[in-house]
Amino acid sequence: MIKAAVMGYGTIGSGVAEVLEQNKDVIKQRAGQEIALKYVLDLREFPDSMVADKIIHDFKAIEEDEEIRIVVETMGGLNPAYSFVKSCFLAGKHVVTSKKATGAALETDFSSCA
Repeated sequence: MIKAAVMGYGTIGSGVAEVLEQNKDVIKQRAGQEIALKYVLDLREFPDSMVADKIIHDFKAIEEDEEIRIVVETMGGLNPAYSFVKSCFLAGKHVVTSKKATGAALETDFSSCA
């Protein structure tokens, strides 16, 4: 099983979480193993959502958890997204971002630590 984290639970982040849950059988078949959402990083609480038990507020939990192999960054703006993504790369995690601006503005820096 591959453990994943989503950073940001707005429109895109909640959509990623929903797709992972609703399509888990197809994803497992195509990936060769289950991809399970372990954490959702956000400043807010979502007590009535399907991820209420996965909400965390401290990025370090994602960065330091060796089980987390995939991180999906869906946060608004470049900061703190930039430093979080870079830290994930340096921790050996695979990172997917929903923002072209993050990758384009910081391509040189990211490619040196990816």
